[in-house]
Amino acid sequence: MTRYSLAACIALALATNAQATPIDEELAALKARIEQLEAEQQQAKDKAVEDEQKAQQSSVKFGGAVRVNYAYEDYDDDNADRGGDFDFDLFRIDVSGNYKDLIFSAQYRWFEYMNVIQHAWIGYNFDEQQQAKIGVTQVPFGLLTYASNNYFFSSNFYLGLEDDHDMGLNYTYKGDNNQFDFAFYKNDEQGGIDGFVSDRTDRYAYDVVGIRLDGEDAYDAPSDGYAAGEVNTFNARYAHTFAFNDVSVELGASLQAGQLEIENGTDGDNVAAAIHSVINYDRWNVKLQMTDYKYDVDGMDVDRIVVAAYHFYDSIPAEATTYIANLAYSLPVEIGPISNLTFYNDYSLVTDKPAAMADTFMNVTGMAISAGGLYTYVDFVVAENQPFIGGTMVGDGGTNTRFNINFGYYF
Repeated sequence: MTRYSLAACIALALATNAQATPIDEELAALKARIEQLEAEQQQAKDKAVEDEQKAQQSSVKFGGAVRVNYAYEDYDDDNADRGGDFDFDLFRIDVSGNYKDLIFSAQYRWFEYMNVIQHAWIGYNFDEQQQAKIGVTQVPFGLLTYASNNYFFSSNFYLGLEDDHDMGLNYTYKGDNNQFDFAFYKNDEQGGIDGFVSDRTDRYAYDVVGIRLDGEDAYDAPSDGYAAGEVNTFNARYAHTFAFNDVSVELGASLQAGQLEIENGTDGDNVAAAIHSVINYDRWNVKLQMTDYKYDVDGMDVDRIVVAAYHFYDSIPAEATTYIANLAYSLPVEIGPISNLTFYNDYSLVTDKPAAMADTFMNVTGMAISAGGLYTYVDFVVAENQPFIGGTMVGDGGTNTRFNINFGYYF
C-alpha cells in the first residue's frame, strides 16, 4: 500500500487540475490551517519555556524545627534532687522565598510559656552584591551570625548585643572581601513602649523595657513612669576578610547609637561599639570580640536598666565592657547517621560595671552533633552572675554549673 505525505498530495492535486479554482481554494485553506497549527504549537512551546523561567525566578520554601531540652542545674535543689528535668523547648515554622529579585523570610516560635516572632522581613536584591530589607531583621553588630557556638549564646546576647532583632531598615553590601551593613531601627520588634502587645516580656531577643530604680529587685517590672523603649537606633558595621594561604582572617568594627523613650518624658540614649575577628584555619575556628556600651538618662544617675525576654524581666548594668573568646574544631565523621562533630569552648566576660558590681563570666565547653536533620548541643556551663545559669548580670552570686543537652530536629 502506497503512503503519500500531505505535501505530495497537495502537489499531485495541483498537477492534475491546475485550473480547478475550488480545489485551489481548499488547498489554500488547508495550507493556512497547517500554518495556524504550527504557530499554536510554537506558542505552546514558548509558554512552557516562559513558565519554567518564572518558576525558576520565584519560590516559596517552608521549614521549621522541634526541640526538646534536658538540664541538670546545681543551683536548683529540686532539679538536682530529681536528676535534672527533660522539657519541651520549642516548635517553630520558617517560611522564605523570592519573586525575581524580591525576597522574604519569617520565623515564628511556639514555647510552652510564650509565642514570638523571631524575624519577619521583605527585601530586594539590587544586584549580586547589594541587598535591602524592611521589617524585623537581625541587628548588624559584632560577630555575625552568632558570637557563639553553643546553645546559650554568649553573655552579649543577654545584653541585647548578639542576635538581636528589631523593626527597621537594613542595607548590606557584600563584595569578595568587604561587607558593609547600615541599618536604622525605629523601635524594637514589639512596636516600642506603646506597642499593641499583651506582654512586653514575650520576645525572642533582649531589649530595654525600663529604667531600674534603687531598691527594686532585679526581676521586678518597671515602676510607673519608668517603662522605656529603644527608638531611632542607627547601626553601622564593616568587615574585611584577609586570605593568607590556608588561613582566612576577618576583622571588623561596629557602632550602634540610639535613643530611649521613657514613659515620664525623660530623655535617654545609648551607644555601643565593638571590634571583632574571625580566624579560620583548616577545621579550626576562632571568634574574638571586645564590646563597650553605655546607657544615659538625663537628670538621673542610672546604674541598672530593665530588659525583658523569655517571659520575664531582668536587669543589666547601665554600662560595661565585654570580651568574647571562642575556639571550635569541626570533625567530619561516619558514625551511623552522624556526619559531623563540632567541639568548642566559648568564653564570655562582662566587666567594668558601675557601682562596683561583680563581674559576669560564662564558660561553655561542648559538642554539637549533626545527623541529618537532627542537631544536638551537649553543653557544660560554668558561670557567675549569668542569666539562665542561676544568676543575673547585676547580681553578686557564686559560681554555678549546668549540664544541658538540647535535641533539635530541623525540617
